[in-house]
Amino acid sequence: MLDHVSIGVRDTNISKPFYDAALKPLGYSCLSQSPDTLGYGAQVAALWVNGAARPVPPDEKSGLHFCFAAPTRASVDAFHAGAMRAGGSDNGAPGLRADYGENYYAAFVIDPDGYRLEAYCSAAG
Repeated sequence: MLDHVSIGVRDTNISKPFYDAALKPLGYSCLSQSPDTLGYGAQVAALWVNGAARPVPPDEKSGLHFCFAAPTRASVDAFHAGAMRAGGSDNGAPGLRADYGENYYAAFVIDPDGYRLEAYCSAAG
């Protein structure tokens, strides 16, 4: 349904190491880079991270979050670990979420600007 999503951040020089580390284990990389703009994806950029004068303020009660498809449970673990090493905050350690589904394996982090991110794998064990 969606072609791409764009988010505004305070400083792409801070965001780039975070998104590189968090998204690499999921098979995504920075496919496009110019001053103040980063485009992430597998074959085409689907997540755009742009420098913005007024990024959306963090609001944990807003319900806004972005969920990335993960090929394996190990990649979900690596997403979480990479995000933590690169300045992210924990918002839910990797693990099964039985209340979401039998094989719903996910991890949740918050990026340096307050965006809530999830990596999810539906593969069994």
